[in-house]
Amino acid sequence: MFRSLAQSLRLPDLRRRILYTLAILAIYRLAAQIPVPGADRVAISQILDGPGAVGRLGSFLNMMTGGALENFSVMAMGVYPYITASIIMQLMTPLIPALEELSKEGESGRNKINQWTYWMTIPLCIAQAFAQIALLNSSGSVGQQIIEFGPNYPLNTVTVLMALTAGSMFALWLGERITEEGLGNGVSIIIFISIAAQIPTNLLNLGQANVLSLVVVALFTIAIVYAIVVIQEGHRRIPVQYGRQVRGQKVYGGQSTFIPMRVNSTGMIPLIFASSLMIFPGVIGSLMANSSNSTVSGVGITLQNTFISGTDWVYFLVYFILVVAFTYFYADVIFRQQSLHETLQRNGGFVPGIRPGQRTETYLTFVLHRITLFGAVFLGLVAIVPYFMQFLTPGLNATQSMIVDSAGLLIVVGVVADTIKQLQAQLLMRNYEGFIK
Repeated sequence: MFRSLAQSLRLPDLRRRILYTLAILAIYRLAAQIPVPGADRVAISQILDGPGAVGRLGSFLNMMTGGALENFSVMAMGVYPYITASIIMQLMTPLIPALEELSKEGESGRNKINQWTYWMTIPLCIAQAFAQIALLNSSGSVGQQIIEFGPNYPLNTVTVLMALTAGSMFALWLGERITEEGLGNGVSIIIFISIAAQIPTNLLNLGQANVLSLVVVALFTIAIVYAIVVIQEGHRRIPVQYGRQVRGQKVYGGQSTFIPMRVNSTGMIPLIFASSLMIFPGVIGSLMANSSNSTVSGVGITLQNTFISGTDWVYFLVYFILVVAFTYFYADVIFRQQSLHETLQRNGGFVPGIRPGQRTETYLTFVLHRITLFGAVFLGLVAIVPYFMQFLTPGLNATQSMIVDSAGLLIVVGVVADTIKQLQAQLLMRNYEGFIK
């Protein structure tokens, strides 16, 4: 990695791309320090540092924005609304025939879907801003207005919504500039630098709490990163043979290749889905706890203690099950969108020993489900690592006992690996001489 980076700095074009990327990231980090008026940042910080589902989800969003949520800056939502819009479009594509046909039209169809995704991001920014502010205000003490928002603060409400929406769209625009003029996928790089910006603060907090805890957490983090790299790069090769075609005196096809089916084809998306859903049992429990019926009230108190405290083994067991279930669901959605069996049949390819068409689809689905089992269990174990880490770090809860959150580790490893591959591809393209010098 370091050799590739040193070589790229010697090439003027790649050096310009790297410096351009660093300049855009500096602009993003400066914008993340611009605060939105009317927020009690001390109270927000206390909520994010607290245990339970709300604290854990808030810490995840804070990590995704590089501390912008804790400061409640204009970048408090980062590019997360765009990620949500992209996931919604991916889920809707196989369900809506028009979108499915558009996705098969090549570059023009993908550009149209991307344009609709950008338009969808704007209302999602407003909706997420409402939800985020409501969650923070409801998590404070009774009668406390953490963020001045609502009918009593009309001017500040409009200001906050406009500022947060503009900040997210600006962050998305910066990501596009990196994709076009810089190095790597812009949105992924933006998320990566947001997560990396939190690492020094987390290390300092762990060191102040207990030096031994810092050493233990650092060793476990290295082990987890190694495991993530192995799983992320792991894939099964499905052999594919293309039939030979004779046209005149020329022979086409006849090559042998393979389809790489990844062990973890979903990334960190299942962890995001599961984290979002883990809030609802605690909210429902809070409503049931106020019931006059003793049975209903008892169930509500149990749900509160389990899902709002977020330290019980039941909480992490449910979290594990949800992550595994969402991994299977999202992997199946992605696989159906790719339509590998149709692509193979259209190009004259087939899996040796398997008939083209429906038989090929059945076989590939069977293989996908088998390898996804290992990937899903691994993601589930990564998700519940904080539960075990809190026992190794006395005095710290599950949220504070990690240098980087589980989903953050998946993002960091994936972005770094993808960027290094792109950098090496650029170097190979410029250094490859072939037969002509």
